[in-house]
Amino acid sequence: MDTNEILDYCLAKKRVTETFPFDSETLVMKVGTKMFLLIPLEKQPLSINVKTDPEWSAELRERYPQITGAYHMNKTHWNSVLVDRLKKELILQLIDQSYDLVFQSLTKKIQNTILNS
Repeated sequence: MDTNEILDYCLAKKRVTETFPFDSETLVMKVGTKMFLLIPLEKQPLSINVKTDPEWSAELRERYPQITGAYHMNKTHWNSVLVDRLKKELILQLIDQSYDLVFQSLTKKIQNTILNS
């Protein structure tokens, strides 16, 4: 997958916004007011940071050398993923879970607003 495919996939989800809260290079994808994916646009090879269930994180890190604890993030909940040589299905699954985990952490009022938009 490339950057545009990842961004298009994220933006197709309900109420996703793009921001640059940290610098002009790190694009942050948010649902509601919370981030679910970070992508450093100038960094090669392509990588993303996603929120992941802690149990699945441990399994992923053991199985794939391209998946590690995310730099400057809570490494229990966030993974850095080198996209190169990973199956597209896995990357999409990681993005989906990150979005879902963050969506579930939003207040019911915000969730309902998103679902009904």
